[in-house]
Amino acid sequence: MVILESLQFNQYPEIKFGFSTKIGRNLKEPYYFNTSLSVHDNPDEVKKNRELFFGEFGLDMGSVAIQKQVHGDNITIVTDPGMQGESDAMITALPDLGLAVSSADCSTIFLYDPKQKVIAAIHSGWKSTVKRITEKTIIKIKQEFNSRGRDLLAYMGPSVSAKNYRVGPEVAEQFEHRYLPEHKGSLYLDVAKVNYDMLVENGVRHEHIQKSSICNFKYHNIFHSYRRNGEKSGRAFGLIVRREIK
Repeated sequence: MVILESLQFNQYPEIKFGFSTKIGRNLKEPYYFNTSLSVHDNPDEVKKNRELFFGEFGLDMGSVAIQKQVHGDNITIVTDPGMQGESDAMITALPDLGLAVSSADCSTIFLYDPKQKVIAAIHSGWKSTVKRITEKTIIKIKQEFNSRGRDLLAYMGPSVSAKNYRVGPEVAEQFEHRYLPEHKGSLYLDVAKVNYDMLVENGVRHEHIQKSSICNFKYHNIFHSYRRNGEKSGRAFGLIVRREIK
């Protein structure tokens, strides 16, 4: 299978990170290597895909935390694997506990504090971005784990680019004009840029942020995109785990 890695996190041997693609154990239309149970895919196939993906990190179904993403700003501090309920961000300081976030266009942000040994995984579509979930996650990490913004490392996964994310006035009015490039009378939204700026505004150094330039809408053979394929879109998993190195 093909997994997208992060140069930022690869510098730290204790951190394992990857973002799944459509290229897995099979290429079954229309979902391909789908990891979500919330689309109309065969649940048994989804479970096999998850097991294969988790296995690439030395994990199994019983060592990964998953959330029911609701496009809100709930943040869960994770102490056990399994379903965490409704939230869009998870934080843990426990080793060997993976955090998996699902995406098919939305921004995903993964954080690591190498000093406090804390990781986080954030799902931030436009609604969660309006609610500033990335900022709120950083604030919670600082409050609960004594982290500092300047120590945090961040990776931003593939997401729909502004070029392919046309929005109506009801969405556009909730964002500053600088995030809304205009083309032929239509407005487009750069959700990833809003989240990038939130990282910086909360103390994360530019050099500590790796922002993927991949637009999953464009690369239809590799990445899922709900905006492109609608109800026939699968979902990718981004997963981060801090392994206990002995």
